[in-house]
Amino acid sequence: MPETRWLDDEEQRTWRAYLKTSHLLQMALERQLQRDSGMPHAYYMILVALSESPERTMTMTQLAAFLQYSASRLSHAMARLEEKGWVRRAKRHEDRRTTVAQLTDAGFAALVEAAPGHVEEVRRILFDPLTPQQTREFHGLLDRILAGMESEGLTAEFPGT
Repeated sequence: MPETRWLDDEEQRTWRAYLKTSHLLQMALERQLQRDSGMPHAYYMILVALSESPERTMTMTQLAAFLQYSASRLSHAMARLEEKGWVRRAKRHEDRRTTVAQLTDAGFAALVEAAPGHVEEVRRILFDPLTPQQTREFHGLLDRILAGMESEGLTAEFPGT
């Protein structure tokens, strides 16, 4: 068994800073969306994913994989979004075993209304503290980390990538 490669002090500080930053960013986005739009971040991500899909439609399997959600988590969220009239689910005509999710006009309108506040919060927290050069460097670092993960078979589609 190989010897454990413990993190050195700098790596440990970096790792802890990443964890704290990621956690605080997710909390801030959740609070902002709940406060301004009355929706959890998970619902916002579903609306975004559907809005960027052809005909604003995806199979439930595709949507779950796209968002890295379990089938039960997605099903629960979709039930709530259907109650609001923001999405609809239906069986695919050519294959009755497949359920498709579609963003409704009301759902798209809710997304359009929520997006400016969400983008402003992302900008305020993540990009405003950085210079344009630091933003480019940050992007480069993230691309490098993602490439390493993908080379190990860790892949996931994500809205906007």
